[in-house]
Amino acid sequence: MAHSKHDVISTQREGGVLSVTLDRPKANAIDLATSRTMGETFKAFRDDPELRVAILSTAGDRFFSAGWDLKAAAAGDAVDGDYGVGGFGGLQELRGLNKPVIAAVNGMAVGGGFELALSCDLILASEDATFALPEIRAGTLADAATVKLPKRMPYHVAMDLLLTGRWMDAAEAKHWGLVNEVLPKEKLMERVWELARLLESGPPLVFAAIKEVAREAEALSFQDAMNRITKRQFATVDKLYGSEDGLEGFRAFAEKRDPVWKGR
Repeated sequence: MAHSKHDVISTQREGGVLSVTLDRPKANAIDLATSRTMGETFKAFRDDPELRVAILSTAGDRFFSAGWDLKAAAAGDAVDGDYGVGGFGGLQELRGLNKPVIAAVNGMAVGGGFELALSCDLILASEDATFALPEIRAGTLADAATVKLPKRMPYHVAMDLLLTGRWMDAAEAKHWGLVNEVLPKEKLMERVWELARLLESGPPLVFAAIKEVAREAEALSFQDAMNRITKRQFATVDKLYGSEDGLEGFRAFAEKRDPVWKGR
């Protein structure tokens, strides 16, 4: 197991799983420099053929992340400054990230911290996790949440969270399908790693196609998306359909054995 530590990010590498931990006391708030470091970390994850799945967690018990660092903003960090290659928190606008990312939310996910979790594909939360978008009080727009939330939960509930800034607990988040599972705090990381290893054993070329198609289809009609898949106009789909892995699944089924994925 390989570990590495940056001043605000530590990573742990185990097989094809990369665990990324944000550790910026007291509230894991994200300033421009932290955002750039996170972006470089997730870009390296994206570009490493050996890595299959990432886990995003944060250190400490109280805050998953307080989001945008308001103290840094007050001291001159511009809200429209250089967030780095992946946009806010390194994930939100990272192009071509076609590998699954699991968020482990423990404590308060506030504003940009909530948006950071929403940038992941699966969200597991501890029972004491809470979510809020208090941007209205800071006189600013929760931009990513305003785009994403009305598509991921009922419109009126999304508007309630955005317009009032109220708190939502883990049970309510699970009720609306915003988190996949809610676990006792002491079981959270164990379950996250279990899920990460399950995904690590899956077919990476299929996962890549799932992520690209889901992302691109947001802006397409159903028929346009289907036509682009059929004509192999998505890079990931084209790669999958011409791959060894594409045949391996059929062969394994015919030979009554487990498939062995090579990612090619």
